[in-house]
This record gives sequence, structure tokens and C-alpha cells, in this order.
Amino acid sequence: MPAVTVENPLTLPRVAAPADAVARPVLTVTTAPSGFEGEGFPVRRAFAGINYQHLDPFIMMDQMGEVDYAPGEPKGTPWHPHRGFETVTYLIDGTFIHQDSNGGGGTIQNGDTQWMTAGSGLLHIEAPPESLVMSGGLFHGLQLWVNLPASDKMMAPRYQDIRGGQVQLLTSPDGGALLRVIAGELDGHQGPGITHTPITMIHATLRPGAEVTLPWREEFNGLAYVLAGRGSAGTDRRPFHMGQTAVFGAGGSLTVRADESQDSNTPDLEVVLLGGRPIREPMAHYGPFVMNSHAELQQAFEDFQAGRLGTVPADHA
Repeated sequence: MPAVTVENPLTLPRVAAPADAVARPVLTVTTAPSGFEGEGFPVRRAFAGINYQHLDPFIMMDQMGEVDYAPGEPKGTPWHPHRGFETVTYLIDGTFIHQDSNGGGGTIQNGDTQWMTAGSGLLHIEAPPESLVMSGGLFHGLQLWVNLPASDKMMAPRYQDIRGGQVQLLTSPDGGALLRVIAGELDGHQGPGITHTPITMIHATLRPGAEVTLPWREEFNGLAYVLAGRGSAGTDRRPFHMGQTAVFGAGGSLTVRADESQDSNTPDLEVVLLGGRPIREPMAHYGPFVMNSHAELQQAFEDFQAGRLGTVPADHA
């Protein structure tokens, strides 16, 4: 898992929750079902079965892989539309090429993030490069969907290319946790991702036996999804492992701990921490469109069919 790392975390700024912060309890731990996306790459549906009141402003998250492709096997997605939200693709292993009908795009790999604000709508495609299709190799990442409030749903599309080296690196007081702030802020330290909906997104790596208690904005929700390894969530140490999500209740701090013993192929606990300010608006979601009403969904489909969300470039049709 070669996402951005450092040899000695103790050289990084250290963060810890205030001693008087109210610890967030763990409300539930859910297990992600497995499925397939795009042209057939395996995913885990991280938020399946979680009540939306605990997810808002997040809509869904897929863990893509981890899979070691043989030559000829790497897969991507065909051209498809989006409107009304943002997609965040964080790639830990492998390479993905993105292109959209608005002129955005680029190559992401090994800790890079592609942040696409679909807004009023566009078409896009994500695919492995030809060299990776020919050689095969490891592929692992996640895609998160972040809702937009009604006032921003029809904004102009935007693309952010966030390189792994741009993320804000932090650690816990004892250096046992490496914290990569991709978007939002943690204890005054700002990540590079520019968000319309206020959120915090962190990829944390905890060494065996390490525990971290982070300050967490009280107006945000709190979610922890395990990418790899085993550990526990909350001060009461609710067990959770790869493919499981811990949903936190209200409070001012969030605690995650790695088990003393990890699997041989997973030396550390790898967890994604998410928090955001709930939008608390009606949501109508169907396929690639996330709007506020069924009428707006119908309009999105009509606009897509009429080519008003963009067209596939001639050299890629």
C-alpha cells in the first residue's frame, strides 16, 4: 500500500484531541457487500445498509480492489454521465486515466486523488493505461460521492488533480499513526482538496497496537472505513476489520485503535476517516444523478439523452 508515507512520523506535526473533548460513541459497525462496477472491476460497497441520516453529506463509497490483475485483465469504466454531486477517486495502488467532456482529466497513481465536481453535468471515463492492461498488476483505491446542496447542483463542472505529495501529513503524539489529510482540515491543518460541502477526508495508517484520538468538529458526522487490517473504534473498542464501517455518534473527538497483531499481508491498520456537515435537504438519487426531486432527476435524464451534458470526444467515440 504505497500511498504517501514518511520514514519517521515523529518529524511531522502532531495532533491530539483536548483532554476535555467528549468522545464520540460508536453507533454501529456494518460490513460492506461485494459487487462489480464499470467493466467488471471488484468493489466493496462501504456504506451499504447505513441510514442516510448518518451519511449525509456522503452518498456512497466503493473500495475498488485490492486486486492483482493478470496481463489483459485490468478494467475501467465506459463513458457515463454525472450531475449534482462530486466524485472523489483516491488511488492507492495502480494507475487510472480520467477524461471528461468538460476538458478535465489526468493520470492518477500511488496516493493521487482525482476530485471531479460534476455540478450541472458532464460525461467522463476512467480507465487503466494500455501499458497496465498489457502487463497487469496491483489495483487498489476508493471512490467517494459527496452531495452538493441545491444551490450548487447546477454549478459549472470542475476538476482537481491532487498529487499524493500535496496531502497534509500529520501524526499522533507517539508517532504511531500517520495521518494523510486529503481534504478539509484537522486541528487547524488544511488538506489540499477544495470542497463545496464542508468535509474532512483522512487516510490513516496505524502501526500494530497504536491508538489515535483526534479532535472532530462537532457539527460534522463521523465515519471510519477499514481499507486493510484489524482494529477497533471508539473508546469502548468496538472491533472492526477490512471492509467494515464504524458509524460514530455525536461528540468532539474520534478514537481508532489498531490490533496488536495484524495479518502477515497487512502489517498495519489502514482506515479512511470521513466527516462532513449534513446538508439536510431532500435527495433524489438514481444511477449517475443526485438531485433534490424526481422532476430534477427526469430533467437530468432528458438533458443526457439530448446531449446537453456533453458529448464523447470524436477520437474516443
